[in-house]
Amino acid sequence: MTHSIRVTDTPEESSISDVANPPLHIGVVGLGHMGSAFARNLVNSGYQTTVYDRNKTKGQACTGAQPTTALADLSQCDIVISSLPNDEVLSALTEGRDGLIEAMKKGAVHVSTSTVSPEISRRLARLHQQCGQGYIASPVLGNPDLAKARKVFFMIGGIVDHIRKALPVIKTLGQHVFFMGDDPGHANLMKLAANIMIATTLESMGETLALLRKGGISAEVGFDVLTNSLFDSKVHKTYGGKILHEQYRPAGMVVPLALKDMRLALAEAEHNATPMPFASLVRDRMVAMLARGWKDLDWSALGLLASQDARLPSAPELSDITR
Repeated sequence: MTHSIRVTDTPEESSISDVANPPLHIGVVGLGHMGSAFARNLVNSGYQTTVYDRNKTKGQACTGAQPTTALADLSQCDIVISSLPNDEVLSALTEGRDGLIEAMKKGAVHVSTSTVSPEISRRLARLHQQCGQGYIASPVLGNPDLAKARKVFFMIGGIVDHIRKALPVIKTLGQHVFFMGDDPGHANLMKLAANIMIATTLESMGETLALLRKGGISAEVGFDVLTNSLFDSKVHKTYGGKILHEQYRPAGMVVPLALKDMRLALAEAEHNATPMPFASLVRDRMVAMLARGWKDLDWSALGLLASQDARLPSAPELSDITR
């Protein structure tokens, strides 16, 4: 069963209650846009926070946190939050000699906020358990701006006792928590499914706005009609706004990471014999974006690809990539 846990819930209102005294020493591994936002918010919430990134300058830039260049220095942390780009990096920093599993103390909980495969979460949960530690998959819905504002959504999967320990910390970082059950892989599958929904929405909005422009209706008028009638979701308004204004830089989610998520989702679909023809098409559209050299653009640049295919003019500030 999936439970929804709002930040304002009392213990009696949720099937998973908070512990009375949340742990004070938190580690953060991976200081990209999301990880650095989490670290700063933890510091601002009064937690003793130790941060690690393979790029040393990122740790030094996190004011108020204690930077370290060795995972072994996280041995005193009660909870370690990781925010890493893919399965390979998560595995490299968690498993093996000098990895997180070796560094973490017994009873500590690893909270992975990464968008990764269900398979790796299940494997890491087993490995952590063998060492007397906990593992929670807690991927995030939301962009870096929402993370800074503590407005992201978490989907968490894992053993209830481990979730109970980490929940007070997770709640300080977002606005809503969904409990996906004791299988951590389900949290990751939910995130991949959500990203499929976003990506296919971006493709449809890009094509629709291109059609309107080509037919003589301004994109502004079309966007106003669509997002103030039947298509008024956060995805339509936020990402559609990026397409409308051609604001593809700086990227909240760069194309290679979005393509990685599509690949993981389609691998799960194949494994479960679930045809996803629209998702497969959008995956190919992202490959086309990489072929054009757009690896640093936001994934909403699917709208740019649609307008380019329609031979529509683009904003002057995009001339370096559209000429």
